Amino acid sequence: MADIEIPDSTKAALQALADDAGVPLGDYLARVAEEKERERALAIGAEEFRRVIADPATVAAFDEAFGGPAPAQHAPRAA
Repeated sequence: MADIEIPDSTKAALQALADDAGVPLGDYLARVAEEKERERALAIGAEEFRRVIADPATVAAFDEAFGGPAPAQHAPRAA
């Protein structure tokens, strides 16, 4: 991979973060890249989850195949 140019202030900020984490800058940047990849995967998964549960037919098919949610358990309470 070719070297990239970043402003000195950005490099200094990243170096300070790496120093605080006690790792070399390259290792720190690899960790940041992995974290950002996980965040992106979670965002995509959450978006797909919202899309699927917004479709009543899909929810009904799931409930039919796997059973719906268990009824809520309510314990009586004294007033």
